[in-house]
Amino acid sequence: MRTEAVFADRCRLPVPIGAVYTRPVGVPLRPLVTVPSPTEPRAAGDVAIDAEWIRRAVRRARASVDRHAASLTRLDAVLGDGDHGDNLATGFRSAEVLLDELPPGAAPGEVLRAVGHRLVATVGGASGPLYGTALIEAGFRAGHAEVLDPPLISEMLRAAAAGLARRGRCAIGDKTILDTLGPAAEAYATVVATGGDGRTATAAALSAARRGMLSTRPLVARRGLALRLGTRSAGHLDPGAVSCFVLLVALAGTR
Repeated sequence: MRTEAVFADRCRLPVPIGAVYTRPVGVPLRPLVTVPSPTEPRAAGDVAIDAEWIRRAVRRARASVDRHAASLTRLDAVLGDGDHGDNLATGFRSAEVLLDELPPGAAPGEVLRAVGHRLVATVGGASGPLYGTALIEAGFRAGHAEVLDPPLISEMLRAAAAGLARRGRCAIGDKTILDTLGPAAEAYATVVATGGDGRTATAAALSAARRGMLSTRPLVARRGLALRLGTRSAGHLDPGAVSCFVLLVALAGTR
């Protein structure tokens, strides 16, 4: 049986697409990723976003990528070359090692830029330069700030999305990472611009990211390896859009 995807009322990472999936009778499907609801306390807006928080966020991202690497790679086997999850796992493991090499007093922006450069150097395929550029641009926008408040985070997210779009020469609707990151950045900015706090903005960003990720299923790819498939790329979630959602959920945590 060809499995499409399984989502509950709250978002879950899709069951691998294009793979044969069998589930023992009586064993329920387990959620792989859950989006915090606006009423839950675990949201980035509840705590000071300083360099130590950024370091913890990178470690959360590494753990989440490791957890979902196999599923991401199976998704990529349909539209790409079947190594997206493995490549990301390699890069984020290297980025986690890098954290211990950075000066203890490094500012948030410096940490983000360093991690971005490490991803560019260690993640194979297109995703390394794309995610790396997004983090580098966000880090540049953070400047020398010691604490990142919601208005600054809003600008950082927009800078990340714009940088990724330039590097990938892509737009929303091209079936790429940007279909997740772009709406998330705009949703966060909209809440902040209307007086909302970081917690509310984070919840809005994750909801928009989920919708953006899901929107890639019917799209025909206009960038990347999936471009060669033409109309056959429709009907599948973009692996990069899914990994972006996985990363945003991990980065939004507080542990």
